Amino acid sequence: MEELQSALGNRGLTVSNLPEKGRCLFTTKDFYPGEVIISQEPYVCVPKNSIADHKCDACFESSNLKQCSGCKIVYYCSSTCQKSEWKLHRLECEAFSKLPIEFRHQITPPIRLTIRLHCRSKLQAQKTIPTSAMDNYNLVKALVAHMSKIDDEPRWLYAQMANLVSLILQWPDINKKEVAENFSKMAFNAHTIYDSGLKHLGKGLYPVISFMNHSCLPNSILVFEGRSAVLRAVQHIPKGAEVLTSYIDLVGSTVTRQKALKEQYLFTCTCPRCIKVGQYDDIHESAVLEGYRCTHNECDGLLLCNSDDNGFICQQCGRLKSKEEIREMENKIKSLQDKARIAAESASSYITYQEVIALYKAIETLQRQLFNPCCIYLIPTWEGIIENSMKLEDWSEALAYCRLTIAVYQRVYRNFQSFHPSLGLQYYTCGKLEGVLGEAENAVKSLTKAVDILQITYGTSTPFMKDLFSMLEEQREIEALINGTDY
Repeated sequence: MEELQSALGNRGLTVSNLPEKGRCLFTTKDFYPGEVIISQEPYVCVPKNSIADHKCDACFESSNLKQCSGCKIVYYCSSTCQKSEWKLHRLECEAFSKLPIEFRHQITPPIRLTIRLHCRSKLQAQKTIPTSAMDNYNLVKALVAHMSKIDDEPRWLYAQMANLVSLILQWPDINKKEVAENFSKMAFNAHTIYDSGLKHLGKGLYPVISFMNHSCLPNSILVFEGRSAVLRAVQHIPKGAEVLTSYIDLVGSTVTRQKALKEQYLFTCTCPRCIKVGQYDDIHESAVLEGYRCTHNECDGLLLCNSDDNGFICQQCGRLKSKEEIREMENKIKSLQDKARIAAESASSYITYQEVIALYKAIETLQRQLFNPCCIYLIPTWEGIIENSMKLEDWSEALAYCRLTIAVYQRVYRNFQSFHPSLGLQYYTCGKLEGVLGEAENAVKSLTKAVDILQITYGTSTPFMKDLFSMLEEQREIEALINGTDY
């Protein structure tokens, strides 16, 4: 840990151990919005692969892929990527190659991630792969497994998965208890890796990053550049302050966030945002984001659960809406959502895209009758319409719904000082569509807002941001030409 403290000290950070929190990351200097606090390569990672979508094991690219001739389940985009991974992959490749081919393709990402974890640990112990202060198995050992807190069912599952790992690797000295604990550590500490468009690429374990604690009012945000995890400040973090990030998507009410944290991470958040649970402002905000609306004589008031718990009463006109009435509407929405999901998965033509959009619009109609205008449940519906409208090249329709999502994201992420990438990406999409439609003035406004947000979260040097800057410059030039002004 002394080597780690020294390495972190050079970055303006230190690890502290607090009784009520465990290991925490604190600053030893000031950090400002957009500044990189720390970056880390994964100790191990695996791409998210499917039958129709494979990725390079080294860089997560999805083009020019060639299958490993040994195990036939891993892909690389170049000889450079293959060579960079060979020392680690050689061990698992030997093990996979001994399995029946049909069984190899059933190895799930969590199992493969844990196999790679133990392969890397073994290779580092043999000094085949180098170690460093921020890249060694002792950091994995320092992570908490919560084995005494988890239920019997996941504990039993981890034990069975450990047996499977032992069966695959065939190492006589493997410690099955340690393997089972590592499965639990992965469940609590592994991060989902996303690209700049927030598309799921894979899973990775970043031990030092995992030392950070959660807050629903975080002062930093974790993004990924390829496989590298990059933590940036989204506000001024003074010297001596704790670096806090969010473990979950912050879309949702306090009750929803608390439920997610308790189920996934076994703790109750006590951040400044969560301690307001049950207070009027928090109840009102929850009703706006997730609650029902009154439609009596176009009242449009907020519905809150009444004291008898037999329905929801409008805070404006006093009308009671029964739970049965709401449940019936929710069942109709759920039925349509199932149909839309199935239709979207198989859609491949002009007609089927139209059918998917029609289903999403039917869902939207019911949701608007049931929920408030800024309800978060509308977002996936609108995104479904946007995605399929773009497949039809109906740019006007896509733009109209993109603008609707921005209004909700602004409300949802207002506690994030409007620096959340989801909001920035909506402005980016909006600007692209406005550019296609020849709305240069609006495109400049939207892309400028996207830059203001995303340069804080993504920096300025990534390929995505360079494309965004180029797009903004292009629209400014077009706007100048239209207005007859110098640029």
